Amino acid sequence: MNARVRQLDPTVLARTLEGARRAKGGGLVVFDLDSTLLDNRPRQARILQEFGRAHALAPLYAARPEHWDGWEIRHAMRNAGLGPADVETWAEDAKAFWRDRFFTSEYCAVDEGIAGARDFVVAVREAGAQIAYCTGRHEAMRVGTVECFRRLGFPVPGPGVHLLMKPTFELSDDDWKASVYQQLGRIGEVLAVFDNEPTHVNGYRAAFPEAIVVHLATDDSGRDVPLADGVRSVRNFTLA
Repeated sequence: MNARVRQLDPTVLARTLEGARRAKGGGLVVFDLDSTLLDNRPRQARILQEFGRAHALAPLYAARPEHWDGWEIRHAMRNAGLGPADVETWAEDAKAFWRDRFFTSEYCAVDEGIAGARDFVVAVREAGAQIAYCTGRHEAMRVGTVECFRRLGFPVPGPGVHLLMKPTFELSDDDWKASVYQQLGRIGEVLAVFDNEPTHVNGYRAAFPEAIVVHLATDDSGRDVPLADGVRSVRNFTLA
């Protein structure tokens, strides 16, 4: 188990839905996107495949999402079958190739949903709560993000569904998340928050002490940040 996971507690999903029903339309449930609702590994695999084709690195042609078990591109290249010498030769070029594509609308549109995520978000909305997608993605990724929502069946931005994105790529995710607490509070009473990054989870816990604050035990930036008291973890959004 991830050392930063305090306690796996899938009952928080049912409790969130019950809280949404009790709020009778006045509540808000906040969701991060990357590694919370959405799995970025298909995006990563597509980029690695394209890099392989661009440089005739045959093992990378068949790079798969499961080859990414973190954010280190060297590991993914090795997992795809590239030899150690070629990994070291090409890793820095692969990073630059990845960086030019990963943070774009075109590539984020191919993300897939975390298990149960689409059904859970739909259930929260049907229970009467507003939805706020609060993401570290910047505004230039909005079109691809909404396209991904539509393809996967997530509620799309509109009445009762809000997509809050960084105004610029350069703004750090930490600063962005800390800056939106008041904005979220103005939308509605924050009933629950779901995020994969411990620093952000802890910030929400301090800002909204009455809310259910949930850590997605998927992956994160790797900083050694223990979860705050009262935070619970889930691996996905499967209710069963």
